[in-house]
Amino acid sequence: MEQKLPKRSEVPVELTWRLEDIYADEQLWEKDIEKAAALADQLAELNGKMTKDAATLLKAFDLYEQCMMTMGKYYGYASKKSDEDTSDSHGQELNARAATAAAKVEEKVSFFDPEILTLSEEEINKFYEQEPGLKKYEVSIKEILRTKEHVLSKEMEAVLASASEMAQVPSNGFGMLANADLKFPSVKNADGEEVQISNGRFVPLQMSPDRELRKEVFEKFYSRYKEFGNTWAALYSGEVKQRMFYAKARHYNSTFEAAVDGNNVLPAVCDNLIESVHKGFDKMHRYVSLRKKLLGVDELHMYDVYTPMVKDYDAKVTFEEAKEMSLKALAPLGEDYLEIVKQAYDNRWIDVMENEGKRGGAYSSSSYGTHPYMLLNYNNTLDDVFTLVHEMGHSMHTWYSEHEQTYLNSHYKIFVAEVASTTNEILLLEYLLGKAESKQEKAYLINHYLESFKSTLYRQTMFEEFERKTNKMAEDGIPLTSETLAEVYLNLNKDYFGEDMVSDPLIAYEWCRIPHFYYNFYVYQYATSFSAAVAIAHRILEEGAPVVEQYKKFLKSGCTQDPVSLLKIAGVDLSTGKPVDEALEVFGKAIDDMEELYK
Repeated sequence: MEQKLPKRSEVPVELTWRLEDIYADEQLWEKDIEKAAALADQLAELNGKMTKDAATLLKAFDLYEQCMMTMGKYYGYASKKSDEDTSDSHGQELNARAATAAAKVEEKVSFFDPEILTLSEEEINKFYEQEPGLKKYEVSIKEILRTKEHVLSKEMEAVLASASEMAQVPSNGFGMLANADLKFPSVKNADGEEVQISNGRFVPLQMSPDRELRKEVFEKFYSRYKEFGNTWAALYSGEVKQRMFYAKARHYNSTFEAAVDGNNVLPAVCDNLIESVHKGFDKMHRYVSLRKKLLGVDELHMYDVYTPMVKDYDAKVTFEEAKEMSLKALAPLGEDYLEIVKQAYDNRWIDVMENEGKRGGAYSSSSYGTHPYMLLNYNNTLDDVFTLVHEMGHSMHTWYSEHEQTYLNSHYKIFVAEVASTTNEILLLEYLLGKAESKQEKAYLINHYLESFKSTLYRQTMFEEFERKTNKMAEDGIPLTSETLAEVYLNLNKDYFGEDMVSDPLIAYEWCRIPHFYYNFYVYQYATSFSAAVAIAHRILEEGAPVVEQYKKFLKSGCTQDPVSLLKIAGVDLSTGKPVDEALEVFGKAIDDMEELYK
């Protein structure tokens, strides 16, 4: 009998998030929309005047911070209302109104950064002496001035801003084709039922124990992508061309340099990652050989990548049990850390279960001045426990940053955003491995770890290389066609998976379906964050309290230093290849452990 999802109104209130902590009623939400608009109007009155003296600049920054904080609050509330039930028209209306109001605010305050850039360092230092209150905004001022040579006149910035909607066309086109227009054929599943292939169903179908089904799905899925190869290539080429336009306009040498500079990270960090991963290909190839052996196949194909290589360990974990498990696993982080985690559990920071219309997946969301929120779709699996501690890691990073830093100083960069979440996952994994009794349970957990390395450290670095190579091709005047892109991708696939993997010709078209290729060199940060987290988690377990204190100092630092310097506080130096090298040693050890289990 089919189990229906509950309606939102049928979910027990204790398993829903308490958005009343942000606004007790919607009238207060309405007032904040008006308040942010009024603050933006007051700030706009200072256009052309805000840098005339220290007192006016301080007034402008105070208005700007209040305006951004208020806008973030009402937008975040509306977004969460929308996500808890996307079929609820009221939630959608709130979200649409918040988006429109926020766009108007941003338009009104767009002069802010360019005007600060008219100041010299000497003038800023004089302002600090005249108005000590400005020191509160020193981090923001430094970050704005850091990109001075890449910011244009107000008029030119307005032109670039007006082109931003047009620049989204390749990404929007990709989304429409991939998610709305592209239709796939059906296959018969193990029960003889007709199942239509879709982007969402592809990986679950590839996890099937039925190898013939996996092969059929793989071939039908990628053949469909290949049919539209020229269109995907035109969209991706458009994405790269718009990056080239902005990079050139802002006086960068390349699209890659422009992208990493936005995070205040040197290109060498990514170069080190790729170099270390190449040196560690032997471990990835060992993993592929192990997968081939455990699946018991003569040839390992790309349609064998997702299916579990060990018998699934079917552990059912209720949410109550998951909370207890997480508290034990995170105990090395100290009582003060656990106390905040308990607050999250006791005070409804989490929207726990799936309901009709609820947004899929999971996330953690900031709400400065209240507390972070987490959205889950908890289904009583061990994987869901990993998702819970992952999102709790994000939330704890946010909580510490927001309690220690002002609003503008609390926004840590994306480069470090996955560190706390992954550190928590590794602590959970090590805790569970430490108490695992059966071979099946140990194998499941080691496999989980191996899959994390494969999908995060290797796969995301491979994606990064694809972006680097193809952007460079376009910059060198080489057309990005379906054939040239497929060739680059297939060669990378062969390098990464090695000789024990048959790189089926259709895998050359996997690039067509990856949305991250429209995120402007985002993916390498998953790999660097993962490497940093492996180092931090193992140091916490080996060295204890002193490392925990360093780690918490990192969590409390917001964006007060550049990301690489922040990670140095936690004892990780990503200006070298050492953290990635050490993470890959851990991967090698996990392969040893799995081989030992299956001798």
